[in-house]
Amino acid sequence: MAVSIGTKAPDFNLPGVDGQDYSLSTFADKQAVVVIFSCNHCPYIVANEDRMIELQADYADRGVQLVAINPNDDIRYPADSFQAMKTRAAEKGFNFPYLRDETQQVARAYDASVTPEVFVVDATGTVVYHGRIDDDSAKEPGNVIRHDLRIALDEMLAGEEITVKDTEPVGCTIKWK
Repeated sequence: MAVSIGTKAPDFNLPGVDGQDYSLSTFADKQAVVVIFSCNHCPYIVANEDRMIELQADYADRGVQLVAINPNDDIRYPADSFQAMKTRAAEKGFNFPYLRDETQQVARAYDASVTPEVFVVDATGTVVYHGRIDDDSAKEPGNVIRHDLRIALDEMLAGEEITVKDTEPVGCTIKWK
């Protein structure tokens, strides 16, 4: 079971592909930090990269910061190496930090199991949503019926109770060392 809704989010201090280090406190001025466990090679992530970019663009002015964290074993999966992450971020034009969890300690602290797996952390550092980006992760964006993450963010930002706080993330298993 992943980090429980209503508990403090585990902090982290990880290097980004842009040469900076990031922690939750880096985003202390934000209304929410959307932590997404990610990678380069998983087809579920590839299908969601444009959605992640759109989410950051759509919510940046509302005080939301998306952060992608890649914990995958880069020995068995060289496509997930830090250098490959830099290349992928540049090719796709990521508008959010893309971080490397080399030790896999952050993924373990969150008890993440797949990519993509989403944790929304509010301004108090509390996890308020866990799960998937939407209900059609591996297919075309036009097939999405329920935009789970967007709905949760909209409700949270409006000061409302999040109606669906926990959804089942769908993706590739994290590649543990």
